[in-house]
Amino acid sequence: MSPDIPAPREADPALRPALLLEPHQPLWQRLPRRDAEGRRLADFMMLIPGLRQRPRDELHARARAIERVLNNYGDDIAFVELNLKLNTLWVSLTARPGLCTEVPGAIQAVVPEALLVGPKLTSGV
Repeated sequence: MSPDIPAPREADPALRPALLLEPHQPLWQRLPRRDAEGRRLADFMMLIPGLRQRPRDELHARARAIERVLNNYGDDIAFVELNLKLNTLWVSLTARPGLCTEVPGAIQAVVPEALLVGPKLTSGV
C-alpha cells in the first residue's frame, strides 16, 4: 500500500466489503440497510463513463483517488462497490443531511467524469 493511502480500518462484521461476497448476488441483496447501531443508511450511484476502457494505471489512479475521498468520511461510509463491468460506483453511507451531495461532489472533484445518477427533477411541481 502506498504511503499516501491510509491503511484500511477494521471492518464491522455487519458491514462486509463487497469483494468478500459472492459475485453472483445482485447488488440489492448485498447492500446493508442499517448501520451497526440500527440506523437506516442512505446511498447514491455514480456513472463513470469509459472507466473500464482506460489504461490500467489511469484506472488505478482513479480508484485510489475515490478511495482517498471516501476514507475522509471514515465511519460514515458503510459500503462501496466499484463495478467496472457497468462503470458504476455505489456508495451506502450514514443518512445525514447533505452527505449524499457532499460526497459525490468530492468524488467529482478528483474524478471529473463521474456523474451522479438520480431522478430527474422538475420545477414547479
